[in-house]
Amino acid sequence: MNNIANFMISELKPYELYGTITQENGTKLIGKAPHIAPMAWLHSIFKGLEINDVKITESELNTEIPEDYAEFLTFSNGLDLFTGTLSLFGRRTSFNRVAEINARQPFALSTANIYEKPSNSNKNYFFIGSYNWDGSLVFINKLNNKVHRCDRDDAEILNSWTDLTDFLKTEIVRLKALHNENGTEKNPEESTIPN
Repeated sequence: MNNIANFMISELKPYELYGTITQENGTKLIGKAPHIAPMAWLHSIFKGLEINDVKITESELNTEIPEDYAEFLTFSNGLDLFTGTLSLFGRRTSFNRVAEINARQPFALSTANIYEKPSNSNKNYFFIGSYNWDGSLVFINKLNNKVHRCDRDDAEILNSWTDLTDFLKTEIVRLKALHNENGTEKNPEESTIPN
């Protein structure tokens, strides 16, 4: 996981020019984005979980978290790139939106894995994220660790990556190419989902 952590830190570092803060709960915000909203930030890296918190999350979800993603959660309890263009889910402990201004949290893993899971999804599909362009979901197939994208209501595979590292590296580079150096979309009419 050090490999992907170092890659992410390196790729997001240029946006620190536009500001960075660490909130009281350890969430690191990178790149103030006033062109989006007064309190908006380009990227949110949520403080990693302790191993015990990962185990608690598995218990809450009543399923095992794929090893790659469990390890990722110890580095970052979810992720928000380019003001939600791509979000990775994590363990959410509060739904108080007022308090969240000073202690942002990821979207909850429970939402996509329990409450809004596509009805035709396989029991081995573990949902880890979404794209805000169309609400499509990202999941890991527990049988082979491949990462896939599907529609929010249909688990038919639309895109695939070898594993979590391949997914994150590919998508961070692709999304950076769709945005200017200050994080604004080069073409707001162009889809930000993978082809």
